[in-house]
Amino acid sequence: MPLVALAPATRASRLSTAAARWDAMRAGRPDLLPAVALQTELIGLVVDLADTVERDRPPRLSLPPKYLAAKLARGVPVLSGEPIPLPTATLTPTLLRLCEALSAGGAGEAADHIHSLIAEGHLEAGSLLAASLARDQQSIRTGATHRGVAPDLLWLVAELAVSPYVHALQRSLFGSTDATLAGALAAWDRGYCPACGSWPALAEVAASHRVLRCSFCAAAWEMNRYACVYCGEDGETFVTAAPNEEHVDLRLELCNACGGYLKTVGVPELSPFPLLAIADMETMELDMAAMERGFGRPVLKDFGKKRGC
Repeated sequence: MPLVALAPATRASRLSTAAARWDAMRAGRPDLLPAVALQTELIGLVVDLADTVERDRPPRLSLPPKYLAAKLARGVPVLSGEPIPLPTATLTPTLLRLCEALSAGGAGEAADHIHSLIAEGHLEAGSLLAASLARDQQSIRTGATHRGVAPDLLWLVAELAVSPYVHALQRSLFGSTDATLAGALAAWDRGYCPACGSWPALAEVAASHRVLRCSFCAAAWEMNRYACVYCGEDGETFVTAAPNEEHVDLRLELCNACGGYLKTVGVPELSPFPLLAIADMETMELDMAAMERGFGRPVLKDFGKKRGC
């Protein structure tokens, strides 16, 4: 079955696992100390929010399993285009604290500007979070440009703030025992997330299984064939390389057909939400190696109706 179930994780287990990995990075990569310090703050905030969201429990969406199965059969992620209520009052305090952490961590006035716009009501938090949930990069970029803020930074803070809620929705919807939905998930053979439509941050290889991990909601799934996650190429133009011969568990999938790349990393077990960000930082040298060869990552796919920011 392409969808891979993740073991439940508590706040304590997430923070314990994260601390061990950060300690290893501090010891082995002193050049990353400032980045690790910032990530410690950001992930701590996201973990605390995830704990709150899980205690409150997300609302039960009126999305019948057969309806979701039909969407998946058309290649449309289950959350795409749906009118999903957001707990804006719960998410907004963390959204503001993320801006503060980024400001202290080096983003300075750029993060302070976003904080002020949200706190003073010039940038409506609910609309920003809804656009992020809808994966509407263009809307957020346009809104950022009109308000004179950094688009990538605005995208980052919104994504971090809403991701615990989307993760909870994904687990709730895919926890269904409905046979029709299970069959649609088993037939999913696409490189983007079946829940939210995001590209994978990377692939974790555990027990010889190449598991794609969503960069947003942390869903875990396998494609039914070994191919480029972006364009489906599986011929000679799709190759795998290990840039560092001393670390053969860190590899790149390079597609000469579409120019995309994906990082793969061998792991003893799959990372819980939201610790994929740590794996992403741990493997930055793979990103640099891919970009030096002229490869990149495509923009998110557009599945139809978007929400404004």
